[in-house]
Amino acid sequence: MSGEIARKVIASFQRPAHAPLEEARLTPREADILGLLTRGYANKEIAEHLGVGYETVRTHLCNIYQKLHVRSRTEAAAKYLQAPEQKA
Repeated sequence: MSGEIARKVIASFQRPAHAPLEEARLTPREADILGLLTRGYANKEIAEHLGVGYETVRTHLCNIYQKLHVRSRTEAAAKYLQAPEQKA
C-alpha cells in the first residue's frame, strides 16, 4: 500500500461520524414528527397534535425510517438525539 493510500485510509477512520439528519434530508413535516416521537408521543397523539391523519403519520414514519436507515422508533429517536443540531 502506498503512503498516499495509507494516509487516506487513516484519515477515513479519524473522521467524525456523519450527521445522520443532515444527510437524510428530512422534510420539515418529517422533522416535526420525529421531534414529537422523541418526546414520547404515540402515533395517534402526533396525528392529533399536527392535525393530520393517523395513516399520514405512519407514512411519514416509514419515510423517516428509510431515510435514517433504521427499523424502529427507538433507533430513529436515538439518531435524532445524537445529531449535533439537536443538542441545543
